[in-house]
Amino acid sequence: DRRDPEMERSQERNGGEGVAGREPGGEGLRLRREIGLWSAVSLMAGCMIGSGVFMSPQGVLVYMGSPGASLMVWAGCGLLAMMGALCYAELSALVPKSGGEYAYILQIFGSLPAFLVIYTFVLLVRPAAIAAVSLSFAEYAVTPFYPGCSSMPQAVLKGVAASCILLLTLVNCWSSRLATMLVNVCAVAKVFSLLVIVVGGAVVLGQGRGHTETFLLAFHNTTQQAGRIGMAFYQGMWSFDGWNNVNYVVEELKNPKNLVWAVMIAIPLVTSLYLLVNISYLLVLSPNEILSSDAMAVSWGNQVLGAWAWLVPLAVVLSTFGSANGMFFGGSRVCYVAAREGHMVRDGVWAGQGGGGCRRAKLSPA
Repeated sequence: DRRDPEMERSQERNGGEGVAGREPGGEGLRLRREIGLWSAVSLMAGCMIGSGVFMSPQGVLVYMGSPGASLMVWAGCGLLAMMGALCYAELSALVPKSGGEYAYILQIFGSLPAFLVIYTFVLLVRPAAIAAVSLSFAEYAVTPFYPGCSSMPQAVLKGVAASCILLLTLVNCWSSRLATMLVNVCAVAKVFSLLVIVVGGAVVLGQGRGHTETFLLAFHNTTQQAGRIGMAFYQGMWSFDGWNNVNYVVEELKNPKNLVWAVMIAIPLVTSLYLLVNISYLLVLSPNEILSSDAMAVSWGNQVLGAWAWLVPLAVVLSTFGSANGMFFGGSRVCYVAAREGHMVRDGVWAGQGGGGCRRAKLSPA
């Protein structure tokens, strides 16, 4: 494996992180394999656990009409996410490149569809997702400073969201190892927050204060309209979004087989937590409270945690911050792969310019 001397010196100056060297043949760069199994699990689970399960999971209940059917929808969404992730894992075995669906479309359908996909991803899909998550982060981060206000100043919200985006940009540009560490820390915080909600519901049930009557007629008033069932699945699948993020960084996995293990660990874990958290909500909150709440986790915290209810907004802040970081981490690798394939620009010129079309890009360490 040939190494470029200038590249090696650059690595030493930057602490040896990020870029490992040029690919065989001197074309393009390859990244270090620094992501272990638990980092892959943290990336997948951390991207899935966002603000959805904390803020408005009652959407599934509203469309399904009964708690039993809503829990079945949550389980079905987990099953669909598992099937999709396993299909992606098989694609990753056939096309062992970072970039996720971009790499697969490029390999199967060719350059033009892949080019259209990457620019839709870069200009529309990923920026919109990061902006939405960052605004959720800003809303919960700012709320403690405006007690009693029903609506926050938009300038403040947008300023905090922009600061979140800028901070995560700097972190991901500075060090991939630091970004991975942040993914791991936020993922642990998210899982711990969900466990607090699960244990709190169990304590309420043990004290005999739970709304157990909700489960006596668990499937009463279940809808049979296909449109409402489809909307319920749409609401649930939003909370599972992010199951494909590890496919964006396949080339950085220490062991490519860890992708399958990450899928088998992360998705059942997240599905189980979502089911238990929804059961806790149903035990603590009455049907009217569930339907009228804009943030079920906050309503739950006010009733169960008392003076410690501030932990719930903090959990949402950490959750949204970690999700946005995971989007940056995975999305940057898609741009890297696209530039390597000649579909992105570098230093103001096309990466593939001068070599007869879509040749591989010779990227600089910067």
